[in-house]
Amino acid sequence: MVTPTSPDAGAETQALTVLYDGACPLCRREIGIYRGLQPLRPDTPVCFTDVSDTALPLPQGTTREQLMARFHVRAANGQLLSGAQAFLALWATLPGWRWLALAGRLPGAAWAMERVYRLFLRARPALQRWASRLDRPA
Repeated sequence: MVTPTSPDAGAETQALTVLYDGACPLCRREIGIYRGLQPLRPDTPVCFTDVSDTALPLPQGTTREQLMARFHVRAANGQLLSGAQAFLALWATLPGWRWLALAGRLPGAAWAMERVYRLFLRARPALQRWASRLDRPA
């Protein structure tokens, strides 16, 4: 698995780049699951970039706050996807998750997934506090 040092690293390899909030305990857990999987197509790696790391440059036209507020991936063609569309693009590359990407192709499914994701975002601060407590040593 490739982990570039910047959002632009690995672009020539046709990678899907996951831009995630490494300061978020929920995000770190979820990304840990995805990192443990080998992409379905070895010629299309999945790269992970922690946008909370202020030393790393951001994709042109974005802000750190924008990227940390919602889930984003940069597709191999350079298109920046957000929310449900970003999850669907990532899931399509991973074993065990591809069925969700296929479900997202059903009429209205991506729209419904986006609405559920927006509801999750409202609850995210409370869930982050709960997850932070789990990270503390006992």
